[in-house]
Amino acid sequence: MIEGSARLREPLRDPVLTIGNFDGLHVGHRSIMDTVVARARALGGDAAVYTFEPHPRKVLQPERAPGLLTTLEQKLELMAERGIDAVVVEPFTLEFARTPPERFVRDVVHARLRPREVYVGYDFHFGRDREGSMRQLTELGPRLGFAVTVIPEVTFAGQDVNSTRIRALLEAGEVAGAGQLLGRPYAVRGRVVPGDRRGHTLGFPTLNLELENEVIPATGVYAARATFLDPGHPSRGAVFGAVTNLGHRPTFGAEDAVRVEAHLFDFDAEAYGRRVELAFLARLREERRFPDVEALRAQIARDAEAARRQLEKT
Repeated sequence: MIEGSARLREPLRDPVLTIGNFDGLHVGHRSIMDTVVARARALGGDAAVYTFEPHPRKVLQPERAPGLLTTLEQKLELMAERGIDAVVVEPFTLEFARTPPERFVRDVVHARLRPREVYVGYDFHFGRDREGSMRQLTELGPRLGFAVTVIPEVTFAGQDVNSTRIRALLEAGEVAGAGQLLGRPYAVRGRVVPGDRRGHTLGFPTLNLELENEVIPATGVYAARATFLDPGHPSRGAVFGAVTNLGHRPTFGAEDAVRVEAHLFDFDAEAYGRRVELAFLARLREERRFPDVEALRAQIARDAEAARRQLEKT
């Protein structure tokens, strides 16, 4: 990762470039990335991404900014998995936001990044107040020495694939549908923190996560996979099936904050302080209140069995 175009000390090698926010790295974004990588390999150059941190709407309209589907860490990892060679992350500030469109193309894209080809999504806008249009970019690019290609929208079930649609699916608990648009299960990351150990008393100890992500699925019980992200025991990259509860725990008196509690199958280790990623595969049921602890324990056993069956299918 290169923190800002002004910090480029060595020029990129004949870069094939794409520009955007790419929140979620969904199948539409992947289509652009795959095109960029294929062209870069054909031309012998670098496959490059130019993106922004924080998300522009967090700076320009913080009260209306959507929750982000991916952290910067996740986004960078997903880009690397697609074969991207270099990611330039531009600090997005109010001053930068005032850059006129033509100056942005000339002074930043052309002068600093020196792309050979640029590929952008069909809804790409740029510069002050998003004044820059696709027509302006396709006219400016060839004059400055780089080709511009617009990648058409990707659709699923007759609708555009976009981050707004994915957020709506997650808010409804439809993680399987969100996963289809993402091209992978939706995943959140967090650090394991102490809980009240109620899971231990019920016979189903859980990892309680302090989340790093801004968007979580609707409350309920999910089949999930847990991956350890840092060194320790179990080792980094170790994966466990899990039944996960997102909710307010109404059986014990509803809480304001949503808790994320994952019971990992075939797991018996101390995990406090470890970072874990939870990938949601299917929603098993809604959250509900039980008349007593025994009824809750019996339901958790059924949920765990249902989660194991679901995990066997995927």
